Amino acid sequence: MLKNYEKDHNGVIKQIDRKPFVYDIDYIKHGYDDRHAPVDNMSFLRLGYLLSNLGFVPNNLLDVGYGNGIFLHTAKRIIKNCYGYDIPPAYPIKGVQVIEDIYSDHYDVVCFFDSLEHFEDIYEIKKIKCEYILISLPWCHYLSESWFENWKHRKPDEHLWHFNLDSLNKFMSEIGYEYLCHSNIEDAIRKPVDDLENILTAIYKKS
Repeated sequence: MLKNYEKDHNGVIKQIDRKPFVYDIDYIKHGYDDRHAPVDNMSFLRLGYLLSNLGFVPNNLLDVGYGNGIFLHTAKRIIKNCYGYDIPPAYPIKGVQVIEDIYSDHYDVVCFFDSLEHFEDIYEIKKIKCEYILISLPWCHYLSESWFENWKHRKPDEHLWHFNLDSLNKFMSEIGYEYLCHSNIEDAIRKPVDDLENILTAIYKKS
């Protein structure tokens, strides 16, 4: 294993020693307002994947780490009650309620798009009250130390956790959710640089 990384009991790779990372408005604009990335298309792709696999339209949805809110603007066209949560300074979202505590209320669906890997402690999300969780994050294959060291999604102090399908399933099972389905559907937009899956998207149901 690469220095300063280890696998936990579920096979999730985590960074051991960490420095504080600043998530400010510039970070949000750089990550989400890049016009080279078709973010509107991504939002429709994510929403379509969720609804097609659920088989119904949920009454409410919470997006954790919503960035600039593009997905929530898309989701609220179909889902009656949409909520967002992000760490300060949270990007304002017109027409969408921003909450301060992701654990206080119950939701039909909670989404983690490129956000779970940033959590200080991923095991805290077991306190979330919901029926379904949709996760999208970088797919870590860890072919070798050299591969991992040069992997574009290895961002020290920013991405603190790294998953493949097996470790994500084990982690979700431990916190009380069963696997429903997965894909690398986002690779249609977020092109991989090699022959490996780039983004892992998976849906889980409360056990």
